[in-house]
Amino acid sequence: MENWEGRILETLRGKFEVFIKGTGAPLCVTHHYSEFNETGDYFAEAFTFSHTVILVNLREAGASEIATASYQLSMLETIFDLEAIRESLGFEKWGFAGHSTGGMLGIMYGIYHSDSLSFMVIASAAAREYMTFSKDCIYNPEHSKFQIMQDYMETLKQLDLSKAERKGITAERMKLSLFRPEKHDQYFSLPISKKMSGIRLDYFSRELHVFDVTRKLKLISAPSLILCGRHDVQCPVSYSIEIAEAIPQSRLKIFEESNHYPFLEEKEFFEEVFGDFVEQVTGQSKNPRR
Repeated sequence: MENWEGRILETLRGKFEVFIKGTGAPLCVTHHYSEFNETGDYFAEAFTFSHTVILVNLREAGASEIATASYQLSMLETIFDLEAIRESLGFEKWGFAGHSTGGMLGIMYGIYHSDSLSFMVIASAAAREYMTFSKDCIYNPEHSKFQIMQDYMETLKQLDLSKAERKGITAERMKLSLFRPEKHDQYFSLPISKKMSGIRLDYFSRELHVFDVTRKLKLISAPSLILCGRHDVQCPVSYSIEIAEAIPQSRLKIFEESNHYPFLEEKEFFEEVFGDFVEQVTGQSKNPRR
């Protein structure tokens, strides 16, 4: 698999590390607390067949700018950073695609800067805190697998784990978010590796408790594709339905045989849905595999 090209961008808000791959119109991809490298990202890889994908390490991730104040790690400040990156690259507009907390950032982007977006793809996300009031969420204490997930997460915090032990526990944790957990090794077969930015994750964990932008979804004017697995245990499908019903120019697609990773669990269908959406938005086919 071809590696991603790493670059350090000088922007009005500091230096940011990005990784670029693919050809076509520009598409930004990021995640709220992931730390990417030249091996790329599974979600971002799904768009490289039709777009030039710019995979962004946010503030405090990789070689990107550090935060001199905690508020700079907030979702809103992160959108301002993304805008500075877009301007540095010289794009009048670009697309944005985000999965999970990346999708939450996409929602914020659409609310505050739809004028900079040619379209948005929001996958497996929510426009408000998704744990407290949903028994379908695996992070809710009433979920049947809540304690299993918690035990895995606590174990992964142990510093004395061997590389093999950490890999095995990570795999078991990921299986909880797959419709067909026995296919884990097939889905995650590429030599892709990434880390988490602990400081970003800690800030997100606090900010999430007061996160609710549902009443502002109607302000999003960018064409939006909302995607979710029917069996998503992290951001249950009801939240994607809520998002799609509130955004004026939105299209909702539910993947009936997917959990939290429809771009892997129903890969070909995911690419087809995205290709159809881009064709509808631009009037031109953007899927050369057809």
